Amino acid sequence: MAALAAVSAAGMLLDDRVLVGAPIWFKPFKFSVSFAAYGLTLAWMLSRRPARSRAGEWAAHTIVVAGLIEMAIIVGQTLRGRRSHFNIETPLDRALFMAMGATIAILWTATLVIAVVLFRARLGDRATAWAIRLGALIALAGLLLGGLMLMPTPEQQAQQAAGIVPTVLGAHSVGVPDGGPALPLTGWNATGGDLRIPHFVGMHALQALPLFLYGIEALARRRSRLRDERVRLRLVATAAGFLAGLLALVTWQALRGQALLRPDAATLTALAVLVTATAAGTLAALRAPRADRTRPTPTPEPVA
Repeated sequence: MAALAAVSAAGMLLDDRVLVGAPIWFKPFKFSVSFAAYGLTLAWMLSRRPARSRAGEWAAHTIVVAGLIEMAIIVGQTLRGRRSHFNIETPLDRALFMAMGATIAILWTATLVIAVVLFRARLGDRATAWAIRLGALIALAGLLLGGLMLMPTPEQQAQQAAGIVPTVLGAHSVGVPDGGPALPLTGWNATGGDLRIPHFVGMHALQALPLFLYGIEALARRRSRLRDERVRLRLVATAAGFLAGLLALVTWQALRGQALLRPDAATLTALAVLVTATAAGTLAALRAPRADRTRPTPTPEPVA
């Protein structure tokens, strides 16, 4: 995937073709980078187990195969100058799109198996274990939300009702067509809702929570309060609650056809409530009960 990311980056520089409003090699680049990060993170999580897991290894191999098939289709369609996602224009396009759906379902199931393996294993201290477990759970939710993109848009439903077979089924965007003005780097729709946003937020909780814990442990060298395992555990739980709330918020925003950077009053109010609750949770996590103040603070086990 890392090698494919380099090839896709070169493709964006050398190939001037545009597909659905974006450079044609942009999708292979994004997917290869995402798969590389996903694979490295899951490998690291499995390495935290004190003993090998046959189920975890089989699930990991399954994810590798599913990812390779997914990327082979995406790159193949890119070379043909065709859409890989939602494209049902020809029998071949439809078959490839259905194959991609099957591989993602298999990948999600394999990730669920790994999450179960991680819940049953000792992964270090409690803060480390729950950073890994909660990150995996939120990632599963983010992957599952990707299924919302497969729902026909109102225009596609109207075509089907009129007896017209649509050439595209499903969309990234809500309320506006795919391929309009987009945010830089991400390619997310800048004028309407975009279901890729909750998909992204959920999936990358897999990296965000362990990295958050790593930051806490780095600060623990200067802040003695953070050396307490219970404090780190409470902070991890608070961060996980924030990510879960953010996932719900951006999903709600996207489904209402609202662009990420154009929130209305209801979205801003919900965000303010989420930030306030997270700040209160953080203060509560850092505040030591009286019984805690008389106990020694163990040195944290490094997360990496």
